Amino acid sequence: MAHQILLVDDTSEGRELIWNYFMKKGNGEIRIDLAEDGKMGMEKIYEKDYDLVLLNMVLPKYSGFQICRELRKRSDCPVIFLTTPDSKENILYGYELGADDCVIKPFMVEELFAKSKALLRRSGKMAYSDTLVCGRISLDTCSMIVCVDGQEVELPTKEYLLLKSFMERPDQVFSREQLLLKIWGYDYEGNERVIDNHIKNLRKSLGMAGAQIHTVIGRGYRLTGQDV
Repeated sequence: MAHQILLVDDTSEGRELIWNYFMKKGNGEIRIDLAEDGKMGMEKIYEKDYDLVLLNMVLPKYSGFQICRELRKRSDCPVIFLTTPDSKENILYGYELGADDCVIKPFMVEELFAKSKALLRRSGKMAYSDTLVCGRISLDTCSMIVCVDGQEVELPTKEYLLLKSFMERPDQVFSREQLLLKIWGYDYEGNERVIDNHIKNLRKSLGMAGAQIHTVIGRGYRLTGQDV
């Protein structure tokens, strides 16, 4: 499976340079999502689980620090900050927030690629299964195909993301607040009970396997391999 990388950079030249080099040298093993400002970057970290995030420190709308802080609440994926040489204090702060490395601009894209490969290898992200399986349900994270007992099931985006979150952490109890933050994002202002409606629809779509999603009274929901 290809490694999923997020690049958040507000310069079109920087995005193009990194994207072109990584895609060329990645030999089909790398996919890069691009974000041109902090708001888009913040949204993307809640839409997908990345194997590596390349993050400019200074960005419009939300800073790289804010994105890293939010990311660390839900993921331990490697983070490389891209920064200027006159930002020593910012570099130290970046490490305090949980960054794995900082690369000073202007940098050689070859160096950034080598550092990225090393972090992916060190974090164990170099190889993993495309398919998640729990009980009667299987989910292919590349094709986004969900099957129950081998039969494909079509799901709306939010319900697919709910199921994916459950299948990545089987038996873990997710509160409504956690699910809202992970799937709807940090700036969602609606009622958390929207989760209940989507869980109800998800269970219905999964048929008999919908019983694998258990309500944990007073805490939230969890997915198990058992449908009773």
